[in-house]
Amino acid sequence: METFITFMTNPQNLVMLVVGISSFITIMIIAGPMLSGNSLDTRMKSVADERKRLRARQLDEMNKKTLSRERPIGGQISFMKSVVDKFNLRKAFESEETTNALRNAGFRGQAPIYVFLFFRLAVPVILIIGALAYFFGINNHGLTNNMIFVYSFGIMLIGFYLPNLYLKNVIAKRQDTLRAVFPDTMDLLLICVESGMAIEAAFNKVATEVAVQSTEMAEELALTTAELSYLSSRRMAYRNFATRTGLDEIKSLTTSLVQAEQYGTPLGTALRVISQENRDARMTRAEKKAASLPPKLTVPMILFFLPVIFVVILGPTIMMVSKNF
Repeated sequence: METFITFMTNPQNLVMLVVGISSFITIMIIAGPMLSGNSLDTRMKSVADERKRLRARQLDEMNKKTLSRERPIGGQISFMKSVVDKFNLRKAFESEETTNALRNAGFRGQAPIYVFLFFRLAVPVILIIGALAYFFGINNHGLTNNMIFVYSFGIMLIGFYLPNLYLKNVIAKRQDTLRAVFPDTMDLLLICVESGMAIEAAFNKVATEVAVQSTEMAEELALTTAELSYLSSRRMAYRNFATRTGLDEIKSLTTSLVQAEQYGTPLGTALRVISQENRDARMTRAEKKAASLPPKLTVPMILFFLPVIFVVILGPTIMMVSKNF
């Protein structure tokens, strides 16, 4: 203890101690950043790795869904493809509108295109052969041969438009499902964005949560998340999202996302306004359906309810009168 006190009371030793501590602090300040490395580079590398991992997972999920869609076709797709290529139907019937319609219906890849074009050729042929076989083989209903050919040709024309009608029906049902779940999707997306999540992570989280209500919306959000990860332009991913769904509500959402990306406008405020507008629109549609019920129920009430009421009310009276007379 006496040695320590003697050492500390020596001015020369105190000067050496202060100089040593100052030198150590100076060295740590200068060499510290170099020894710790570039934290920004490390963080950016981790973000890039996370984007790659997310992209690989989303692509793997999309490939599984695509295979599940193509599995019911089985080996018949090769036959359909050969027929389409032989008659050059892609050049005759395929267009950008057809491709967008198939995407709006939830059919992606090349297989649905070949199937659709094949049935556009096969359905009219099958119907005209069936019509001719019925009129000439089973019952001609007293029609002349010319009238039979006219009716058969009309049935063939109907068969030519049947695939388009089926596709429009599938698109309408899918859009109704997406439109019904879109306000809830907007609420979840707003919560995720206002909590500080990036838009890719928000889309991925909402896709997981909304899958219970709508697999279609979850699939579209997952696909958009994957496109945000690997496409060169984020605006392209947003516009692809709007093109695949074909809904005006989603187009307004993507427009807000593009504007926020381009001008740096607050995204939370725009999402809140869009969410409220879609909730009001859903309530308006429900009120419109409720208001249309009385006219729709008029004919069933006249045909089915009123006769039963008359029988119940007037039946005993008629029976009593007939018994007395």
